[in-house]
Amino acid sequence: MATKKKNQNGQNSINFYYDGYYINRELSWLQFNSRCLSEAKDKATPLFEKMKFLSITASNLDEFFMVRVASLKDMINAGYKKPDIAGMSPKEQLEKVTEVVHEFENEQYKVYNRLLLPELGENGIEVVRDYDALNVEEADYIDRYFDDFVYPVLTPMAVDSSRPFPLIRNKTLNIGALVKGKDNDEMEFAMVQVPSVLPRIMEIPENSGVRKIMLLEQIIQRNIRKLFLNYDIVCCYPFRVGRNADLSIDEDEAEDLLKEIEKQLKRRQWGQAIRLEVEKGFDKRLLKILVDELKVDQGEIYTVDGPLDLTFLMKMYGIEGFDYLKEHGYNSPAPVPELPLDRDIFECIREGDILMHHPYESFDPVVRFVETAAMDPAVLAIKQTLYRVSGNSPIIAALAKAADNGKQVSVLVELKARFDEENNIVWAKMLEKAGCHVIYGLKGLKTHSKITLVVRKEEDGIRRYVHLATGNYNDSTAKLYTDVGMFTCAEAYGEDATAVFNMLSGYSEPVVWNKLTIAPLWLKDRILDLIKREADHARNGEPAHIIAKMNSICHKDVIAALYEASSVGVKIDLIVRGICCLRTGIPGVSENITVRSIVGNFLEHSRIFYFENGGSPEYYASSADWMPRNLERRVEIMFPVENPKLRKKLWHILDSELHDNVKAHLMNKNGEYVKITKRGAEALNSQKLFGKEATLSSKPKDIAESRVFEPEYRDDHGL
Repeated sequence: MATKKKNQNGQNSINFYYDGYYINRELSWLQFNSRCLSEAKDKATPLFEKMKFLSITASNLDEFFMVRVASLKDMINAGYKKPDIAGMSPKEQLEKVTEVVHEFENEQYKVYNRLLLPELGENGIEVVRDYDALNVEEADYIDRYFDDFVYPVLTPMAVDSSRPFPLIRNKTLNIGALVKGKDNDEMEFAMVQVPSVLPRIMEIPENSGVRKIMLLEQIIQRNIRKLFLNYDIVCCYPFRVGRNADLSIDEDEAEDLLKEIEKQLKRRQWGQAIRLEVEKGFDKRLLKILVDELKVDQGEIYTVDGPLDLTFLMKMYGIEGFDYLKEHGYNSPAPVPELPLDRDIFECIREGDILMHHPYESFDPVVRFVETAAMDPAVLAIKQTLYRVSGNSPIIAALAKAADNGKQVSVLVELKARFDEENNIVWAKMLEKAGCHVIYGLKGLKTHSKITLVVRKEEDGIRRYVHLATGNYNDSTAKLYTDVGMFTCAEAYGEDATAVFNMLSGYSEPVVWNKLTIAPLWLKDRILDLIKREADHARNGEPAHIIAKMNSICHKDVIAALYEASSVGVKIDLIVRGICCLRTGIPGVSENITVRSIVGNFLEHSRIFYFENGGSPEYYASSADWMPRNLERRVEIMFPVENPKLRKKLWHILDSELHDNVKAHLMNKNGEYVKITKRGAEALNSQKLFGKEATLSSKPKDIAESRVFEPEYRDDHGL
């Protein structure tokens, strides 16, 4: 329902709430995972990329259960009944999510069985489905492998009066069995965990022109009798348990946040069971034992037609000899033209702001920035926020080296970065031992901002160099995620960067900020003001256009502001990779809004915002999505991009993605996503375009000049 009221200017504004104006967050996320699955179905997707996308959908679903489904279960158990943005109670959400996931998993295994396996067979790869189908030589090889490498690692566990039901860890693959003693007919439950320290896939030596792959659990099943020598094996089947892995930390009561998180991490493996996965044909007697012991409901049992945990397909992706079945047209990140290796990086930044588009342009300059600062005698201090870093991070090593060289090094390591808590604890302790001043996050907030400050003493005084970004300081994911980052030494940015770190390390907060907008202080209000300003321009007959690219949008106030702006004529183009709770095509409400999602070879991760502003366009990049958690419960940064050359680069990114008709899905008025019909138009895959441009371009001016321009209030963005 929408009701009209007078705003402060005496004009009609719309109060939007429930009744079909919003999409449930969890169902929207499941739509995103379906878009990933659609890439595995697409005939144009190379075979090994299909495997990768199917693996990604399985990995995504694991995390969804551990966090989002777990959260719904917690709310139901606590008696929480307040409806969400779409008007659904936690119980209604869980029921619908359960229904959708069951359907989704059926679709996953149709793709696996009907598309992937036949196509793999056509290309000389066989995933062995039945170990009884092995020939004598193959069976002998598998059995010897079990005896030599697998058997010594396994720990069979029986359950009886003296041995209780074992604790089954989260996401582990296990084999459950019913066994009988040689001298009696009484059946007992037994199990063995499939060891994660051994490869899940085993390639059988080729002897027939076909490369055969066998899964570790099948090898164990074939030889399980060797684990229970005094028993007959009645049946044995793999199963997998998903548990509530969302940490519950009372920061008010925690005297030491690091120790509290370490304690909670140990509990994560043993959280409430919320999902039991079994293969089709699983013995009903064995299933009843698991259901009773794990205390799962019928709806929490997921029976699949194939091997459990399809993430093994990502391991198959690495099999050698099949590069011709992978995506081509992009080799590796290209050098950043403005930052040649033979020049001093600080000198390059002094010549003007530099914008990098990862992974098409290399992340190496960011690493080099910190490494150079660590060794440069003129550098006095380095300050940085770290949310997620790689397993062998060169940035961590550089920060430690800087402290060893006597520089002032301050690092905020966010211990509450979900599923990276353990890694971040290790890095935090290491940096502290190296002499860095380490802040273990802030009470009640996650620090999600991406900022580095280098303070350097130069001939003309102190100069501050700043790096701001939309993505993490992770050299590994920087090759897989699309992000933008900016180097600057403009004084206004330097002053604000100093203020950010003073705020994070103590209680200092400046009265005036120059360029940066900070959450949770006033980023939400700033975004709402920018949207309202576009609405005012539209009311006055001036050019009004918003383009916003992000991962997710589900903040009710922001969506309501966009509806208001759309209702008065603002053209709004949203590029949203994942969750989108906004609906398009509602008469009088969102007819001027388009929503598209791009799912391609790289994970779209950058947040870029364009506001036409009556003919004086403004560009921003940010670490924050338009979600309650980002705008109200995290430390985030939005920064303006003002250099004309850099603005052209951002426009090119937005314009190309708005015209992508290969990997883009467009939301229709029913809230469903459909691939864009080319209708004879030239195919445009924005990710391939960016990769090609970065590879071919040695200078910024070479980047597709035919498509790089300041906007002239075009009307064709909606295709």
